[in-house]
Amino acid sequence: MTLRVAIMQPYFFPYAGYFRLMAASDLFVVLDDVQFPRRGRVHRCEVAAGRWLTLPLARAPRSVAINRLNWAPDAPRQLERRLERAGIVRDAIPPPLRDHLFGTLPPVLDFLENGLKIVTRMLGLPVHFQRSSDLSLPGDLRGQDRILAILETLGADCYVNAPGGRSLYQPQAFAERGITLNFLPSYRGCHFHLLPWLLDSGAAARIRAEIDSGLT
Repeated sequence: MTLRVAIMQPYFFPYAGYFRLMAASDLFVVLDDVQFPRRGRVHRCEVAAGRWLTLPLARAPRSVAINRLNWAPDAPRQLERRLERAGIVRDAIPPPLRDHLFGTLPPVLDFLENGLKIVTRMLGLPVHFQRSSDLSLPGDLRGQDRILAILETLGADCYVNAPGGRSLYQPQAFAERGITLNFLPSYRGCHFHLLPWLLDSGAAARIRAEIDSGLT
């Protein structure tokens, strides 16, 4: 039986197109043991065009891995203020999101992964998660070599990737290992600012339908 695997850094409430990776794969690997991209979406999400909600993280060396991130002092209070400035008020959001965003903060990686799991449950996506750090891969593997090592360790037959990954990988390297390299089409939906949409209890079905239709 084919094992389709998607691998991605854990984003903080990413755009809806991110979740197509989960819908198209059997196993979603949270890529947590790589360098934290400070200009990426691991620690921030766009709540409107040009408006960002950023997590209050502690200062860390530039080389810090995602799974080594920590919260800043007084992070719960800082996050609550930032949420309110973004128009996200505790009493106006569904319980799963409310407890996640305004409750006790677990370690940063747990918080990010829990956020993804909440969205998948809201969307009705049956996703199996795996952290790359649990695979005990050599620390010196980078880029394509690290991805291939993850796939081979898991026994994957197919690697499902976002369309932006086309410039990162060499199809021949995957073919030589018996792994099919598949790319999703470009995202053509309208849910780029996912968190505000999730505040509407009726939006989940529309987002799921958009995800399913955007897989081909």
